[in-house]
Amino acid sequence: MGRKPSVVTLAALFLTMLATGAHPTALRQASPAEFYSARQIGSVVELNDNRNNTSVSILPTLGNLTVEMKVKGHNVLRFPFNSAAEYKGGSESIGIPFLAPWADVLDEPAFYANGTRYAFDMNLGSVQGFLMSAPDWTVVEARADGQSAWVTSRLEFYTHPSWMRQFPFAHTIEMTHRIRDGALEVDTRIDNLSVEPMPVAVGFHPFFQLTDSPRDEWTLSVAARTHWPVSEEKMPTGVTQPIERFFANPAAVQLAPIELDDVFSDLVRDSSGEATMSVKGRTQQLDVILGANYRAVVIYAPKSAAGQDAAARNFICIEPVAAIINALNLAHKGVYKDLQSIAPGGSWQGRFRIRPSGF
Repeated sequence: MGRKPSVVTLAALFLTMLATGAHPTALRQASPAEFYSARQIGSVVELNDNRNNTSVSILPTLGNLTVEMKVKGHNVLRFPFNSAAEYKGGSESIGIPFLAPWADVLDEPAFYANGTRYAFDMNLGSVQGFLMSAPDWTVVEARADGQSAWVTSRLEFYTHPSWMRQFPFAHTIEMTHRIRDGALEVDTRIDNLSVEPMPVAVGFHPFFQLTDSPRDEWTLSVAARTHWPVSEEKMPTGVTQPIERFFANPAAVQLAPIELDDVFSDLVRDSSGEATMSVKGRTQQLDVILGANYRAVVIYAPKSAAGQDAAARNFICIEPVAAIINALNLAHKGVYKDLQSIAPGGSWQGRFRIRPSGF
């Protein structure tokens, strides 16, 4: 057993600390494990990156919805509620909704897959984004280590007869939200349990906001080559054009004079296969980084209507999607060539990241 320090030794140590300006608590440094934390409080899972002063709040029982991403106290997601715990559902224009089994809308009350037309049972209610508020996500784990904090949740789609009636492909979805180095990563894995190839047209609909300036001062960068003009019903018509015919400079689009609800594909990727879209205010910036299996992006940035509070439109949606709007039916018509599918017993994985700076 080691010898205890004497009173004289402790006094000498204390005097030395005073002379050097050190404080007793300075002897203890935070361990890497303390940089990150994950905790579940009621219905909310909170992930924290303490080193970068960034936190993320997720509601697994409300569609696995991300409702807050706070960077130094600034929520970069539109969420007009006091706290994540306060929200009980009912609003569609907040956070980061997950859109599945397909993103956005279709051009008829049916979809096509593997040459077969599947008609919807409209008696079961809306078929647009019917997983957005699904309460059936199960938290598999919520943990942290010295590198990140994460929560993994799972949805067993095949266990719901009404869902299978609308989209008869048995599958499971596993989603991991991870906060690391001040950025949020969202990884989605879909396992096809059915005996036929399963088309993939899922996506996310993030409602982003910057707090240092109003929407009309923001600048958008779109890393894509192709623009898909849409009809009055906001559907791609099948006609495409080079993005430069729509944006004079896709790397620096001023939002002030325009409103957007547009589809882009042929994404410009770096050597790792990622494509980066950005929105920038006076100093704040959000980069939305799409992995290889997100083949398109939808940009939604409406202007304020006459007499409407401008704050109500102080957001922009940069939507990572596995395929363009109405991809299931456009692929059947031979118009869209980039629809992905999962072989029986196979898996699909997609990742996107949100990286803030300038806060």
